[in-house]
Amino acid sequence: MNFEQQWLEYDYNPFILFSSNGKVLSLNAEAQFLLGNVNQKELYELAVTNSNITFGFKTTFLDLKYGRYKFFGLTVGYDNDDEIGIKLYQAPSFKLDKPKPDGELTNIFTIVDLCISSNSINSKIIYKKDFDPTIPDIIINVNLAIKIINKAYSCFNNNNEILTKIFYRIGEYILFEEKKYGIFSIKIEAKNIDSKKINELETLIFNSNFYIDIQKDSISINIPMIKS
Repeated sequence: MNFEQQWLEYDYNPFILFSSNGKVLSLNAEAQFLLGNVNQKELYELAVTNSNITFGFKTTFLDLKYGRYKFFGLTVGYDNDDEIGIKLYQAPSFKLDKPKPDGELTNIFTIVDLCISSNSINSKIIYKKDFDPTIPDIIINVNLAIKIINKAYSCFNNNNEILTKIFYRIGEYILFEEKKYGIFSIKIEAKNIDSKKINELETLIFNSNFYIDIQKDSISINIPMIKS
């Protein structure tokens, strides 16, 4: 890999080269993570829709969101009928300028189990768990974390079964005071989600050092792994 190729590979902005039938021919590291949040067919159709009428490049400014990813624009280019490339421009995260969060060293599984216990009182909902036991104790604001997790569970009260997963977000990190920290997720899944409760959750989490991914059947609370 030459120097120019390395620039593309490690670019903060995802780049994907598609064939004429939507097959991924090449992509950089950031695009690999993006494809964990959006179907490649959707990105291919996005590229075709925003391409130039004739060969060449076209830049379009528009707001896009896929999971944790937010974009403010994209460039699409092609010089033959066999390949088309798309590059999406990430919007900067407001969390990058925030100070390192305070809190106490805490076992996250204890917090989640406490929330499950409190939400299961007088409830017929079955709470299932899928936890990665290798996630270490972290520094976290316990009271705020409990409020956010409980509020997330309240979004799924109209269900017979709720699954909670705790897992690493491989390759993802957040910056505090110019230092990188890995991220893990508490993902709560069920069929029915209460959209009215979502607004309450977003208001609660806005001033925190967490961020959330909201899908039609899940809420992921993403937390930096700060251990000291």
